[in-house]
Amino acid sequence: MKRTFVAALLCGALGTGGVLAQTATSPSSTVPPAATSSSTTPPAVATKDVNNTSAAPVAGANSFTMAQAQKRIEGHGYTEVSQLAKDDKSVWRGHAMKDGKTVNVALDYQGNVTGN
Repeated sequence: MKRTFVAALLCGALGTGGVLAQTATSPSSTVPPAATSSSTTPPAVATKDVNNTSAAPVAGANSFTMAQAQKRIEGHGYTEVSQLAKDDKSVWRGHAMKDGKTVNVALDYQGNVTGN
């Protein structure tokens, strides 16, 4: 008796499997394509030559270590990077040399490097 009942449940479940499936053409399941032009959308992470936001440095949880921060800043053309420390907004700040001048530098969590 139990076998017959289990078999009936399985047959019933298998028979209705197609009815429960969601169709791929449903308007509510349409996902817009990712942006393909970098001229309209800033990159997720700053590159060596371009910051991804004009409002850099951006506050946020920064996962760069001090050594990584120094290397990234140096990769942007700064030398003699010193006194690096995270501020209260998790932005790495310090001093460096560029074009023969001492400047203040900053590195945010997105990898944006700024100097002034």
